Amino acid sequence: MSFTARRSSPPMVPQQSAYADERKLSVSIDFGAFSDRVAYGSSRIAAGKVQQILNWPGSFETFRKIPTCLLYDQNGQILAWGIEAKNAGPIPGAIKCEWFKLFLEPQALRDEANVDPRLPALPPGKRAIDLIVDFLTCLWDYARQQITREIGAVADLDTADVWLTVPAAWDATGCQMMRDAAITAGLVRSAMPGDNEWRERLHIISEPEAAAVHCAAMTDVHKLSPNQNFMICDAGGGTVDLAVYKVMGMLANLEIAELCARSGANCGSLFLDLRFRELMKTLLADHPAHLDRVSLANFMENFSETEKLRYMGEEDDDKMFHFTCFNVEDPDDPAVGLINGEVTIPGNLLRREVFDPVVDEVLELIEAQTKKVDQRLDALLLVGGFSASEYLFRKVQEHFQARIRVIARPSDCDTATLRGAAQYGLARRPLVSSVVAPRSYMLKVKLPAEGEDWLKRPGYIRENDAGVAICENRQAAPDTREPPLQYLVAKGAILRKGQRLKTMFCKFSQTPSDRMFVAVLYTSDSDKIMRYTDEGEIMELCQWTIDLGALPSFQRHANAPTPDGFYTEFELGLELDSAEVRGVLIYQGQDWGRVVFDYRT
Repeated sequence: MSFTARRSSPPMVPQQSAYADERKLSVSIDFGAFSDRVAYGSSRIAAGKVQQILNWPGSFETFRKIPTCLLYDQNGQILAWGIEAKNAGPIPGAIKCEWFKLFLEPQALRDEANVDPRLPALPPGKRAIDLIVDFLTCLWDYARQQITREIGAVADLDTADVWLTVPAAWDATGCQMMRDAAITAGLVRSAMPGDNEWRERLHIISEPEAAAVHCAAMTDVHKLSPNQNFMICDAGGGTVDLAVYKVMGMLANLEIAELCARSGANCGSLFLDLRFRELMKTLLADHPAHLDRVSLANFMENFSETEKLRYMGEEDDDKMFHFTCFNVEDPDDPAVGLINGEVTIPGNLLRREVFDPVVDEVLELIEAQTKKVDQRLDALLLVGGFSASEYLFRKVQEHFQARIRVIARPSDCDTATLRGAAQYGLARRPLVSSVVAPRSYMLKVKLPAEGEDWLKRPGYIRENDAGVAICENRQAAPDTREPPLQYLVAKGAILRKGQRLKTMFCKFSQTPSDRMFVAVLYTSDSDKIMRYTDEGEIMELCQWTIDLGALPSFQRHANAPTPDGFYTEFELGLELDSAEVRGVLIYQGQDWGRVVFDYRT
């Protein structure tokens, strides 16, 4: 897609603040690789307290979460979702889909070869984003009905603000894909004629930021006070996300500020399940009766629902763990622990092959995050479903209790992200005053050659149409040249929430028909500031094409063309939020419209 400048002369009127209507309904969705949760709130409901949906189709019991699971028939039609899909028995031709959120991980989006081969294959003709749209559609349709039932009135969900959480490690491409999926699924929609800003009611927020808002509000539990720093370790099913914040204000004036670039990795509790599955396949390699899809799923569910969170570590080394086989045939092989239809695994083998590789990765991630902070850390707070693991919590305490005074997990650690997102929506004001750029954003543009370019890259300097010497860096492919880098923001830069980073541009047009400005936005996870594109790894994030024909300065020159051509000056503004990147075209200090990014995958 591309952005076209507005053709009316008045500048763009700034949109109304998302925090203006304090009586609006706010809905939060914690969309996870393993499970999902939904909460809502309003100043009109339950004295402004966050309410969570606990009743779900497929069960008479109450659950704070439902499985991220879809069941399709052979034609790609949805048979069931959530609990009903998870509990469904074998159906001829049916395909059960789980963990599809992990296909939006940055490395996987850049190259399909980077998709974890242990993840289930997608149904024929379906992309991961199709599954996400299908699941969000089912989830939202039910949530609308349930919220209306619970508050006993017709909920104005068409005008509600919706807060959707995403992992910290995701880049802007994944966040934009989630935004597009949520809009396609109907999470926000136009409520009335003239409601042109309805898409702005969907807010994408990073999981650790949402969790930090919830934890910072629990000052009586964590003993946090202004000017103290705390780290959030959001250990979920798919990812573990880390971020560090400073408490700036408390209670009614709650405010926190991010201190360093956040980080994350795919080392959530799901990867314990995957390693457990590989262990079972190894132990039972000579017993294929217990390795069919249903049998492996049975083993994994037994492990996930019972032993995974209760496992204690070294003190369980001598304990034997028993997992019942689904199939009754081939019941005995003591050499591999298969006795009377049960597989018996010693605790030290579970620790070595299943738990330690994943837990060690989490510890390394936390250690790396602590090194980014040049101030004292007063607390390390663990949230997310994986944080309920006794072994993980003990190992974190062992490694960091000498350096960090408080290491704790809230009693509602599994819903901290969900509740924090809802609290953010209910506050109707920014609760996070500043964010830190998790990566660098730069443009490849043709810049006038400087002395350093003549010295270091003389082979890539040529004259443009205006006769100005420009540097075009190295040649990437035949007849393709890559220009040098212009940084919009460097990794680690501290930005005020909503701060706009402005960069002045000047386009040369030989004729009035030459009105299109094309810019490519690149990103890099490197801490190094690079001048040229061949100095380190950079990734193309998106492209925007801007029609400058409506700008007054362009029109003045176009109406009085000269043989030598003309220049048009304008600004592009970049806004970084918790998880998203936005752009705006600026002329003489006025907004002339939003820039729509064309993301590359």
